[in-house]
Amino acid sequence: MKPAVLRPQALRDQQGEVRYYRNEAGTRVAVKLAKATNAALDQVELEPGVGSPTLGKHLGIPGLRTWRVARFPLLWCYFERGNHLDVVRLLGERQDIAAISGDEFASN
Repeated sequence: MKPAVLRPQALRDQQGEVRYYRNEAGTRVAVKLAKATNAALDQVELEPGVGSPTLGKHLGIPGLRTWRVARFPLLWCYFERGNHLDVVRLLGERQDIAAISGDEFASN
């Protein structure tokens, strides 16, 4: 198991999505979203290689993987490191990820 370490932007993304769903769909849906995002990270912590490398290859960012949040149109973006997962963003599937990737996806 490799623990997920969220970069500050990834944490802001998660908090922003919870806020958005609370405002648009109510507290119950926001709680479901929070649980779903955490469950998705739990899955990746157990099997880091389960995430798709397709987006990373498309963007030319070696090692970048994505994992979809169940029942929500969101993707966790992360790198597998020696002893942890470097979680860089939580992005909407419909966002123009290529346009916003920039320095946030630098593999540090």
